[in-house]
Amino acid sequence: MDQSNRYADLNLNEADLIKGGNHVLVAYIMKPKDGYGFLATAAHFAAESSTGTNVETSTTDDFTRGVDALVYEIDEAREIAKIAYPVALFDRNILDGRAMLASFLTLTIGNNQGMGDVAYAKMHDFWVPPAYLRLFDGPSTTIADLWRVLDRPVVDGGFIVGTIIKPKLGLRPQPFANACHDFWLGGDFIKNDEPQGNQVFSPLKETVQLVHDAMKRAQDKTGQAKLFSWNITADDYRETIARGEYILETFGPDADHCAFLVDGYVAGPQAITTARRHFPNQYLHYHRAGHGAITSPSAKRGYTAFVLAKMARLQGASGIHVGTMGYGKMEGEADDTIIAHQITEDSVKGPYFHQEWLGMAPTTPIISGGMNALRMPGFFKNLGHSNLILTAGGGAFGHIDGAAAGAVSLRQGERCWKEGADPLEFAKSHKEFARAFESFPNDADALYPDWRTALRIDARS
Repeated sequence: MDQSNRYADLNLNEADLIKGGNHVLVAYIMKPKDGYGFLATAAHFAAESSTGTNVETSTTDDFTRGVDALVYEIDEAREIAKIAYPVALFDRNILDGRAMLASFLTLTIGNNQGMGDVAYAKMHDFWVPPAYLRLFDGPSTTIADLWRVLDRPVVDGGFIVGTIIKPKLGLRPQPFANACHDFWLGGDFIKNDEPQGNQVFSPLKETVQLVHDAMKRAQDKTGQAKLFSWNITADDYRETIARGEYILETFGPDADHCAFLVDGYVAGPQAITTARRHFPNQYLHYHRAGHGAITSPSAKRGYTAFVLAKMARLQGASGIHVGTMGYGKMEGEADDTIIAHQITEDSVKGPYFHQEWLGMAPTTPIISGGMNALRMPGFFKNLGHSNLILTAGGGAFGHIDGAAAGAVSLRQGERCWKEGADPLEFAKSHKEFARAFESFPNDADALYPDWRTALRIDARS
C-alpha cells in the first residue's frame, strides 16, 4: 500500500521545520527491497514509525493525522531519506515530565527496522529542537570534575592518562589491586574492563576494598590524586544502585575519585539514567561494548557511532568511548573526529544537521583500543586537542619497563605532540617514550621506519 499521500510531504522545507521547532528531524540511509519504490517505502517507514500501519484503520481521526511522521526530503541516488517526527509523539515521564531516550529509539529505529519492503535503513544523524532538548537530562558531571580532583585547571585541564587492567578477566582481587597500584605510580585513571564485575573468583566487595587501599598507597607515594572507574552495570537497577552505594561507602572521603561505568549499549537507556539520576555527583562513564553490531559501517541497519555518541550526551553520559579514529586496533577513520566534536562543543555541524546544544554540559571523548605512546602524536594532531581520557591496556602494561613507565610514556607522547617535536628526536631525551619503540616494535617499524638507526638500537634486539 502506497502511503506517500499521507506520510510524505516533499514541499516541506528543512529550514522552516527547524525554525518551527516542533519536530525531531532524522536522516537515514535507506534502500527498498527490489520491486518497491523509494518514496513509497520511505513513507511506509514513516508510517510504521508513528501513527500508521499497513491498512486503513477505523480509529484514525484528524488529530491523529496531525502527529504523523512525514518524509520531507529524499535523494534516491544517495539513498537518503529524511523524516520529521512531531515532538508530541515522544513519551514523557509521568514523574517529572522529562524526555526519555527509550521512546526516541522505539519510534526512530523500532518496528520499522524489520519491515518487509525495506532492504536496510540506518540512522546517520538527527536534530533535536530546543523545546525537546531541554527535557533531556544531559551530563551532571564532566571532565572538569576529574580535573578538579587531579588539582588541575578546570578549563583545558588536559590529558588524563588511563588504562584497563589486563587480562580483562582472570585476576583475583589482590593481583588486580597490585596491578592498579603499579600503574598509578605513573598514571591517573583506571577503568574496569566491561565484563568485570562480581565474578566468583574476584568478588566485587573484596576487590573494591583492596583497590581503595592500593589507591591510598599510590597517592601517598606520588603525592598525586588517582581515579578509578567502577563497572556498576546490572540487569536490575537495584543491583546497579547497590554496587554504587557500596563503592561510595568504602571510598568515603575519596568518593569523588570514583567514576561509575555503565555498559550503555547492552544495558540500555534505563541503566544509564539510573546511574545518572541516582549518583549525580559521580562521573558517568558510558561504555559502548557491543555497539559495533549495528554501528559498524558494514552494518546496514540501526544507527551510526556518531548517533550513539550524540544520544549519550542527551542521556547524561559524562564520557563515552569514541574509538581511536583509525589510530588504534578498532574500526574507525581519521574523520571520526566529528564524533568527539559533537559531544564536546556547543554548536556543531554533523553529517546532515547543525545541532545547537544550548549550553548542555559536554561529554568527554574516551579513547581506547590498541593505543600506545608511539601512536599518540599522530592521534592528537588529527584530533586537535588532548582534553580527553585515554585508557590504554597493552599500551601501558605492554611497556618493556612496566606499567608505570608505560603510563609515563603515554604522557610523554602527548607532550611530544604539544611541543611539535619530531618523535625520534623527542625520544632521545625522554627515556620512557624511547623505550616504547622497543616495547612496540611493529608499530615503531610502521610509523618510524628509521627508529633503530636514530635511537641506536641493535636491529637484533
